[in-house]
Amino acid sequence: MIEQPHGKLAWALSEREGDEQWLIEPALSREDDGSGRLWTPGVRVGVQPGSRFHTEEFFGPVLGVMHAPTLARAVEMQNAVAYGLTAGLHTQDPDDLAYWLDRVQAGNLYVNRGITGAIVQRQPFGGWKRSAVGPGAKAGGPNYLIGLGSWRSQPGGPASSTLHLRGLDSRITALIESAQSSLEYESFEWLRRSALSDALAWDREFGQVRDVSHLGVERNLFRYRPVPVEIRATADAALQDLLRVVIAGVRSGADFVLSTPVGLPGDVRRALGDLDAPVFLESDEEWMQRMLREDAVVEESRRCRRATGCA
Repeated sequence: MIEQPHGKLAWALSEREGDEQWLIEPALSREDDGSGRLWTPGVRVGVQPGSRFHTEEFFGPVLGVMHAPTLARAVEMQNAVAYGLTAGLHTQDPDDLAYWLDRVQAGNLYVNRGITGAIVQRQPFGGWKRSAVGPGAKAGGPNYLIGLGSWRSQPGGPASSTLHLRGLDSRITALIESAQSSLEYESFEWLRRSALSDALAWDREFGQVRDVSHLGVERNLFRYRPVPVEIRATADAALQDLLRVVIAGVRSGADFVLSTPVGLPGDVRRALGDLDAPVFLESDEEWMQRMLREDAVVEESRRCRRATGCA
């Protein structure tokens, strides 16, 4: 290892919890040079759902084994952690595979093969939840550089004479129309064009599953999946800018919560209500306090799961 184990890794290499047993007990190797960094790997069995070894990450040579009676229960256990970098499944049942692919929460999914050694471009690398870092684009993927750049609006050609919304999802159409009376013509036209542009990008790229390397000997499928998003508007955010982000969430199928320090037009609020989208009118301080409370609830839930008999 890069350093002598300490903290939680030292615990994982030397301690057990509940009825856990060592199938192979890790130990400092007799060939260690005195640095305390060379360890034989360990395997612990009897790891229980919600236990410390289930819910925490341990970057060291130790593996925990859990048992699930069904694939559905296994997926629940897999998704119960706060991380989601890599996951794997071995199966010859296409229905089991489809179930797992649709529900597993991880950035890189491996089927009937090893789950380490991702190759740049072939298996772009990145995770979900606390395994996602930075702008979220997967390192080595076809759009990685996009996330490292900046954006500015460009003219979209001559203005439309019809202001049509053809081809858009009816929910998006209703949201755009709800803002028409509150926007100047140029702002409304920008929002309309933006929604149409985003819909085209979704149909051509973001809503597709693609094999980006075309190897032939194996399939490496690149896909986009919706994740929950908290949208926080600044006091000077333009209505059309805010609604474009909301429209992107609707188009992608992502669950989102909207927080704004200023009130929204009545028609827009009603349209968001029809989407069952939670909207909070709150100051920066109130928003930060709500985030802290929600984070505390999540942490308490994790501690509760680890406690014996906690529902």
